Amino acid sequence: MIKLDMRDSRPIYEQIKEEMKKLIIKGALKADEKIPSVRLLASELSINPNTIQHAYRELEAEGYIYSRKATGYFVAPITDNVTNEKKEKLFEELKDILKELNYLNTEKEDIASLIDKIFDN
Repeated sequence: MIKLDMRDSRPIYEQIKEEMKKLIIKGALKADEKIPSVRLLASELSINPNTIQHAYRELEAEGYIYSRKATGYFVAPITDNVTNEKKEKLFEELKDILKELNYLNTEKEDIASLIDKIFDN
């Protein structure tokens, strides 16, 4: 489910966070679906539970998951408020990426082709 790269320069909690986000974005984890408990995931990955807790806290702060007392963590359904805030943030990041690609003389057609490929899947 989650793969960690010990040679990656990013902290482990960040790798876990990004892997969970990918699973949610790709639809492998659905809205309101329970995700592995902190202890279970820590055991599976052989890492400290505090590392998992850190990743889960950040995912919750970003609106990807939510917690229920005594039952665990679940994938958060998309709400209009979260969606609009998130879209604005991502558009700003996308602008910066596109500016850099333009600086690197990337063809518009290559970018358009990538966008088409992503939206067609």
